[in-house]
Amino acid sequence: MKKRFSLLTLAAMMAAGISLVGCSGSGSTDKNVIKIGVFQPLTGANGAGGAAEYEGTKLANKLFPEVLGKKIQLVVVDNKSDKVEAANAATVLAQKEKVNAVIGSWGSSLSMSGGPIFAEAKIPAVAVSATNPNVTKGNEFYFRVCFLDPFQGTVGAAYAFNTLKAKKVAIIREVSNDYSVGLAKFFVDEFVKLSGNKNAIVATADYNTGDQDFSAQLTNLKQFEPDVIFAPGNYTESALIIKQARALGIKAQFIGGDTWDESSFLTVGGSAVEGAVFSTFFANDKPINKTSEAFLKAYREEFKKEPAAGSALGYDAYLVILDAIKRANSAEPQKIRDALAKTKGFEGSAGEITINAERNADKAAVFKTVKDGKFVFLTTVKP
Repeated sequence: MKKRFSLLTLAAMMAAGISLVGCSGSGSTDKNVIKIGVFQPLTGANGAGGAAEYEGTKLANKLFPEVLGKKIQLVVVDNKSDKVEAANAATVLAQKEKVNAVIGSWGSSLSMSGGPIFAEAKIPAVAVSATNPNVTKGNEFYFRVCFLDPFQGTVGAAYAFNTLKAKKVAIIREVSNDYSVGLAKFFVDEFVKLSGNKNAIVATADYNTGDQDFSAQLTNLKQFEPDVIFAPGNYTESALIIKQARALGIKAQFIGGDTWDESSFLTVGGSAVEGAVFSTFFANDKPINKTSEAFLKAYREEFKKEPAAGSALGYDAYLVILDAIKRANSAEPQKIRDALAKTKGFEGSAGEITINAERNADKAAVFKTVKDGKFVFLTTVKP
């Protein structure tokens, strides 16, 4: 589902002092301004996910607009849900805008496209919900505030095996999406291990980002009568898959990952996604600390709706960078990077954040289901 900025949105951003690269001209050289790049897909297949993360970051900027006596300016680029465009957007932030730090991107593939550019420029980047291990692997300047797919895939498989008592599982992957392929592999490896049956995965089907018709794949999967179908793809395609599966008479339990935690999943899937289960980062109906409560109150007042989990993490990514700047007593990118690496026990809205030696956050996973057209908390699983 595509999400585009209107003229009213652009006007509001300009009034708030936020730059949208391509509209705002060259970056400011004001020494009293600290520039944080917002590297997100705001249009294209991942537009709603990028917009959700940006909302959290924008809210944090409104509530905490200064640090070290300097104004924080968000410099927003649209990587357009495309790997090539993501590299171009990263280049704009690093070389033209010369930002002090970066937040984003929604989508591991997009983060990986920008990663080498940020590393070469020695600008620290904090991924919000990009869960593929390769986002931070080998890149000393990329961090994240979410859990990783090896953990997410493992707990997803354990839920399928232990809670749902599944014996036979089918996989349907978004093969053009690094996140989907990686998460499917981690799920499969763990489920085979838990079941002790190398044939427990009865079928695997693939599709591409943007596909709309999944009848051929689903018809093939149906003949194997799986107990569970693991479908770790983008929210729009995943909702369509479930909708079409139900129309074909497939009754298997669907399980997915954090990308389903978007209102678009409910809108597209409608009643067909009732009962779907997925792992994610944050539950609106179960705040876990005072920062969670403050975030939920402020978000609901600002946007008049419920936040996606990505919004909470977008909020946290901004606060983690602010904390690093304070501890470094500097906005110099290398010093921010070094302070980020020492983040320990930081209370974020989506839980405590400690950055480990691989620049990843050790975080718990939340399981939700869809009930009466809403996301409802099921359980929390710690590492």
